[in-house]
Amino acid sequence: MRSRYSAFVRRDEPYLLRTWHPRTRPAEVAFDPGLRWTGLEILATDGGTAFHSTGTVTFRASYRGGALSELSRFERVDGAWVYVDGDIDPDV
Repeated sequence: MRSRYSAFVRRDEPYLLRTWHPRTRPAEVAFDPGLRWTGLEILATDGGTAFHSTGTVTFRASYRGGALSELSRFERVDGAWVYVDGDIDPDV
């Protein structure tokens, strides 16, 4: 999760696409040129250890003027953790 957040900060599209599940991966990542990320807080995790094939991360990512909170789902594909999808919390 932290590496994907850093990739959003750096606008590293190749990394984001490489760490996205093939089943849900978009053709490209649309970055908002005016958005400036300012911090990441991991709120909860479930699963995602060496003994699991799935896991979730609940996080809050702050940006200038607001924050985004999401429950993200990850799966292991060929030994690597990849982002599947997530549910955004609109109340943040």
